Formats: sequence, structure tokens, C-alpha cells
Amino acid sequence: MKANEIKKGNVVEYNNGVYQIRDIERSSPQGRGGNVRFRFIMYSVPGGNKLDASFDADDNLPEVELLRRQSTYSYMDGDAFVFLDDEDYTPYMLDSEVIGDDAGYITEGLTGIFVQVIDEQPVAIQLPQHVTLEVVETPPELKGGTATKRPKPAKLNTGLEIMVPEYIVNGERILVNTTTGEFGGRAD
Repeated sequence: MKANEIKKGNVVEYNNGVYQIRDIERSSPQGRGGNVRFRFIMYSVPGGNKLDASFDADDNLPEVELLRRQSTYSYMDGDAFVFLDDEDYTPYMLDSEVIGDDAGYITEGLTGIFVQVIDEQPVAIQLPQHVTLEVVETPPELKGGTATKRPKPAKLNTGLEIMVPEYIVNGERILVNTTTGEFGGRAD
């Protein structure tokens, strides 16, 4: 797989190791004739050791086959998140270090999660596009203000903080985009 085709979450082979791509920075060349470079922040699988490496667009990184198992978040076991396979109830344990910032989107009984498995080892998760979270703390709407709808900060039940429209109040359930961390509307 060429470097310019790789997306976040892909798992590749590099330097005799297996790595999951967590972040991609694209640097455009200065001046003509320069090559676009891709900087990947990768974590070793398993183990989670961080590696920062740069590649040319045409560099080839073999993709590693991984299984994606649809699962439901079940419970915390110490510092580990436990997900249960929707089909055969296999428990997959992933450390909070592996989950990282995604922890802010995970609530009890969350479904639609894909656990990524390599050689029967869970290595990462892929969250659904949107999750429903509850607003636990946000300032009240300003009365008699201008007609502009200014976003305001809101703290959600997982500890995540995002910006929401002014009309959202405490206790409301909202949709949050797990890719961008942005408000996605009121939940039903």
C-alpha cells in the first residue's frame, strides 16, 4: 500500500514490526519539483510504542490483515476497557493507553464498535461515526443577547468537553462526531 493511500487506523508492516497509524501529517513541498511527504505517528502492535516516521507518497508499506469484530463496550477492568464480541461474546481487553482519547466517547453499553484483531490479539478499536453523550455542565443561554448563535463549552458525562450551540442545556443528550469531536445535533 502506498504511503499516500494510507488512512488513520490502517495497520502496516514497517521495520519488521507491525504498526497502527494514529496520525498523518502531510507536508507540501517548498518550491517546484519537491515531493509531498507524509509523516506518520504510529504505534507498535501489540505494545503501543510510539514511532514517528516520514515517507514519500510512493513509499510502499505492506498492509497487515486484521479482523474487525463488531463489539459492545461492557465494563472497565482496572485500567482496561472490556468489549464483548456481538456474535460469540469473546471478551476483548484493551488498555486505556491504547484507547487514548477515544475513551471520551465510550459509554456503558455502547454498540457499533469494531475491535481490530491481529493474530487473535485485540489491538485497537474503531468507534461508530457518532455517539450519544449527555451534557452535564454548560453555561445557560444568554438572554437578550444578539441573534448570533455563539457556541459555548459543554462538559459531557464521559468527561469530554466540546463546543455546543447556545440552546443546548444541562441534561440534554447530544450526538458527537467521534472523528472530529464536534457537536452533531440533538439525540432522539
